[in-house]
Amino acid sequence: MPLRPSRASAIGFICLAVIIVLFLYSRSVDESQHIPQETPHDRIPRSTRIVAVGDLHGDIGNAQKVLEMAHVVDSHGKWSGQVDVFVQTGDIIDRGDDTIKLFDWMEDLRSQAYGVGGRVLSHLGNHEWMNAIGDWRYVHESEIKTFGGVEERQAVLSTGRVGRAWAANYTTTSRLPLHPSLGAPNDDFPPPSGAEASKLSSPLSHAAYSFVHGGLSPAYPQLTPFPSNINNIGHSLLRKLQHRVQPPPHPPHKYPGIPPSATREEHALYESDGPLWYRGWALNGETKVCREVGAVLEKTGTRRMIMGHTPDFEKIVSRCDGKIIIIDTGISHAYGGALSALSVEYTLEPVASLSPSEKKWQEREVIKALYPDHSVVLVDEERDVFGDI
Repeated sequence: MPLRPSRASAIGFICLAVIIVLFLYSRSVDESQHIPQETPHDRIPRSTRIVAVGDLHGDIGNAQKVLEMAHVVDSHGKWSGQVDVFVQTGDIIDRGDDTIKLFDWMEDLRSQAYGVGGRVLSHLGNHEWMNAIGDWRYVHESEIKTFGGVEERQAVLSTGRVGRAWAANYTTTSRLPLHPSLGAPNDDFPPPSGAEASKLSSPLSHAAYSFVHGGLSPAYPQLTPFPSNINNIGHSLLRKLQHRVQPPPHPPHKYPGIPPSATREEHALYESDGPLWYRGWALNGETKVCREVGAVLEKTGTRRMIMGHTPDFEKIVSRCDGKIIIIDTGISHAYGGALSALSVEYTLEPVASLSPSEKKWQEREVIKALYPDHSVVLVDEERDVFGDI
């Protein structure tokens, strides 16, 4: 007959089992705590503040009010250091008398910004191009006198200090990355093979904005590589215009037009579907523009396109969830429109993840229309993104 275990031995067996279970559990917890985890402290957060302003048309007083309102400059008109990039989308000239003052001020700001790590991006609008061609229909006699006369004005805008600034520091369009992994402002999309930007997938690969005066038409054939293809055409045409014998201005003389030596691409730059004159993003119906904008953003490696040229005298216009933003509000006293600026605040913050190979970030874009007495949020988007940035 088998022996039955005593009550004491049974209790001892249970206690031993409990000890073993607790030991094994503690080992598993301890090991789990030693699983390598990716920590966000090893990665650097990014932040960028951008301010963009549309057409200024010869009015330095209102221009100074707008840039001070947006904290681009201080009360003395000097670079404030509170903005990383200031963008002006063209049409500084015409309709007012402050042409020389405005272009000189832009060059001063460019130098001041560069000295503290900031950046000024400047664009030639259709009115700058009109003046380079010799189309002076919107030039006031009083403005010509500030140059000293017609010939003096032609000299300053062609090979003088304003013309030299146009050639050196102004482009037709820009691509502005929101974080440095995409390269510097106006680095091309698509990026060259092997570049850091070429390793990024969407949406980070398109974390950039385009800026232009008129608009990047879906029918315009020179969108890639962006922006160098368009800008090279613009630089070539500007050089031909500035270094020819300057024709007598129109009016009262005959319209001079594009030089005979201009290429087909240079003619197309100045046509209605070109980036200087295109108004489709502002004037076409919502369904049409929202259907077409995605293809242009994809080609140019951008999330949003920002432009001037077509004014709304009351507000900055946002269309298609902020994919299209039109910032011309008639700032100049010639129009009497709204004083306005576009503000972009971008942050990219590292976020902890369980896998050391998974680099997770939280990205946020806040875009506001700024006015003297209020601001309006146009975009406030957050997204999780992944990549070794």
